[in-house]
Amino acid sequence: MRQSAGLLLYRKTGPEVEFFLIHPGGPLFVKKDLGVWSVPKGEFENDEEPLHAAIREFEEEVGTKIDGDFIELQPIIQKGGKKVLCWAIEGDLDPETLKSNTFEMQWPPKSGKMQSFVEVDRGDWFVYEKAILAIKDRQIPLLDQLVTLLA
Repeated sequence: MRQSAGLLLYRKTGPEVEFFLIHPGGPLFVKKDLGVWSVPKGEFENDEEPLHAAIREFEEEVGTKIDGDFIELQPIIQKGGKKVLCWAIEGDLDPETLKSNTFEMQWPPKSGKMQSFVEVDRGDWFVYEKAILAIKDRQIPLLDQLVTLLA
């Protein structure tokens, strides 16, 4: 089974909890918004410690090193069958500072032309009501778990 590891960054602003989510880069997601946002995450090899992979992926996709008290959440299974291991961590960052790594893909399709795209084109903070609309539906349980733990 393919596995990903990720971090759910959150902050408390008064009574509200806000979640930091990322929007996938590349040409396939340019016109998509609701339902495609995600926690920063990525695949890892079986010999890599999942939490270390989650920290590495966050840094690659957001451009910020993160450390602190990680809260392990229950894994979820995405639509494609991939298992996602996730940890929540309290923190803050300015979405304007986001700097993602890049990937290459053939674009336009069947053109034979390789182009480079950012893996993540933007990130933002969402209150729960907006986060559940923005995030991939299979990742909503990650938000719910954190809300329950913080209550």
